[in-house]
Amino acid sequence: PSWEYPFGTDNLGRNMVSRVLWGVRLSLEIGLWVVILNAIFGVALGAASGYFRRLDGVLMRIADALMAFPSVLLAIGLAAALGPSVTTVVIALAVVYLPRTARVLRASVLVVRELDYVQTARACGAGDLRILLRHVLPNCMAPLIVQLSFVFAYAVLSEAVLSFLGLGAPPTTPSWGILIAEGRSYIREAAWLTAIPGGAIAVTVLGLNLLGDGLRDVLDPRLKVDAR
Repeated sequence: PSWEYPFGTDNLGRNMVSRVLWGVRLSLEIGLWVVILNAIFGVALGAASGYFRRLDGVLMRIADALMAFPSVLLAIGLAAALGPSVTTVVIALAVVYLPRTARVLRASVLVVRELDYVQTARACGAGDLRILLRHVLPNCMAPLIVQLSFVFAYAVLSEAVLSFLGLGAPPTTPSWGILIAEGRSYIREAAWLTAIPGGAIAVTVLGLNLLGDGLRDVLDPRLKVDAR
């Protein structure tokens, strides 16, 4: 590292500042797509499982089967089967964290569907779809938003793991995992090649987890009651 190159250069003389900053863009883009897919399909599966009891057993058994595998190992298996690419990483991580998102929403739907205003809407003749979209889901958003913020953090970390193993972004793409993998050969002579992208991952994941904790404190009404 020097005044000209604050993070130093890699083994080919490329500026590490630009490569680390490009890694931020890639990691956040992948994390955002994983969150979007979880928000769409996780909400659909969780709402269907929690509201329609006939579907609950089938959908949750599939979710249990996916959750039986360690998340990183399942992501590695899916990425290896589909081939290394950014799209593969998004699909693999979305599948890995989808059951967790669906279970969180299902738990909220099971509680909300039995509340008085939902029973009143049903007694007034409202259909299941109307009740689900207008009365149940809007009141389940708080735990879902918190869960998605944690999924964002897990996706950033898991993307780095897959890229480090060669199952993520192509080697020409400056991903944080690839930067760490390239720098491990020179860790004795230039430890900053691994320390700087590793620190970037740690700071990003910590920030996203703190965001999730903050959202939980803001959105959870029980914490507001306890504070009073």
